[in-house]
Amino acid sequence: MNIVCPACGATNRVPDERLHDAPVCGRCKGPLMATHPVELDDARLTAFINGTGLPVLVDFWADWCAPCKMMAPHFASAAAQLPEVRFVKVDTEANPQASARNQIRSIPTLILYRGGKEVARQSGAMPAGDLVRWVQSQLGQPG
Repeated sequence: MNIVCPACGATNRVPDERLHDAPVCGRCKGPLMATHPVELDDARLTAFINGTGLPVLVDFWADWCAPCKMMAPHFASAAAQLPEVRFVKVDTEANPQASARNQIRSIPTLILYRGGKEVARQSGAMPAGDLVRWVQSQLGQPG
């Protein structure tokens, strides 16, 4: 399975059976399977989504957005509950190109990608339990 390092952008090949063994990047030694959301910018987002073999859930947010701030701990909690999904945060103010490319009209907006393709989109804040169930339902996993 290919996993793109969120820190340096290197593509790493990790055997499926080793995904839960805390693999690290061959280049920068950063964690590849962190159980918390990672911040990405315009430059790294597309490569991360397209190069990572696991589903990727992106939270498009902004610092001034109260619902975004309220949802942040729920997003982090869901990341810990779904280790087989990569959780990413993109600040829409700092990364306008990513927002435009993904046609973000309101925030928070969550987009779930699988195999580099968008499979689901949800706008508005959600508690962790609802978020986990939504992701599982979109991926065809039992809840």
